[in-house]
Amino acid sequence: MPTYKYKGISKTGEKIEGTYTARDKQAVIRMIRENQNIPIKVEEVIEGSKKISLGLFGKVKIKDIAIFCRQFYTMLNAGVTIINCLDILRLQTENKRLRKVIGEVHEEVQKGFSFSESLRKHREVFPDLLINMAQTGEVSGTLDVIMGRMAIHYEKENNIRNKVQGAMMYPIILSVISIIIVIFLLTVVMPIFLNMFIRNGAQLPLPTRILLFISNIMTTYWYIFVTFVILSLYGIQKIVKTDKVKFLIDHIKFRIPVVKGTAQKVITSRFTRTLSTLLSSGIPLMEALDIVSRVVDNVIVEKGILRAKEEVRKGADLATPIKEIGVFPPMLDSMIRIGEESGTLDDILDKTANFYDEEVEASIGKMTKLMEPLMIVVMSFIVGAIVTAMLMPMLDMMSTMP
Repeated sequence: MPTYKYKGISKTGEKIEGTYTARDKQAVIRMIRENQNIPIKVEEVIEGSKKISLGLFGKVKIKDIAIFCRQFYTMLNAGVTIINCLDILRLQTENKRLRKVIGEVHEEVQKGFSFSESLRKHREVFPDLLINMAQTGEVSGTLDVIMGRMAIHYEKENNIRNKVQGAMMYPIILSVISIIIVIFLLTVVMPIFLNMFIRNGAQLPLPTRILLFISNIMTTYWYIFVTFVILSLYGIQKIVKTDKVKFLIDHIKFRIPVVKGTAQKVITSRFTRTLSTLLSSGIPLMEALDIVSRVVDNVIVEKGILRAKEEVRKGADLATPIKEIGVFPPMLDSMIRIGEESGTLDDILDKTANFYDEEVEASIGKMTKLMEPLMIVVMSFIVGAIVTAMLMPMLDMMSTMP
């Protein structure tokens, strides 16, 4: 989601300003007004550094953040000061981009800025969750405990992401192999067969003529073909990032039988783990729900959590509006209800997150087993269709022979 820079006037007449990550400008204005302030100016922050972090090289991954939190916690717990922790981390962190940013954070802390303020200046690298938790740790004097919790949180998040990526690796490999085979058939094998048929005066059927047209483009005008593919991929990447397409994709995830169960469990695990971490660290429920809505990585669930937040603000319990989202498993709202009634919501959510972590692993394994034969069938169909189109003129020639 985009980051917005805002300016306003507090109820005491003082000027206020800051940055806030939200879906749109109206969400920022609502946040300012909810804090009983008057918005003056809200504009989106376009940071060049953010674009760099999204590239293939120098990207800061969840694994890097987890290692940062774990090492920071270990040194703080051993009595090392924040400045010395940052000084050590900027020298030994392997990720070059993160190492550079830690060095900048180290300089800012030396100038008198708090640790959380320094992290907030690098929101393109450090997640909002970590920044808010660091601020809570500074206020409560438990920064070491907070960083330990964040280390565990991001280690589990990285584990889930690795499992999902591992499950997708097989289909990706099969897809790449299929594309290579198709390109080989169209650019190498197809011209050989077609030249033979043309020399013999064979009449080419429509499917073969279509393949011949594609083959000619790929061999003669390959630079146009490559340019078209690159522009198409770039266009798709841009389109996928739009709100409407995101909503459509997230909606489809809950409609495909093979994907639905896995997506549901991944989101449930992420929601319960994040909310548990926030509540156990002393973050108020309203603020915690606002933060969680931005980390579930699903537009439908995000909007549902924000609706639940408004219902809770009006005096409702959390279990009912969470159930009304219609995405989470029935077990979740029951566990939330038990946690609310017993006053142990953070602990219940932590146990639920651990349960769904295991469920995610089992669901991913099941999904992978179902996708393997499906991908093989699709690949066989594509290659078979091309081979059939290539052999059709030969069969026609044989049928006309006396």
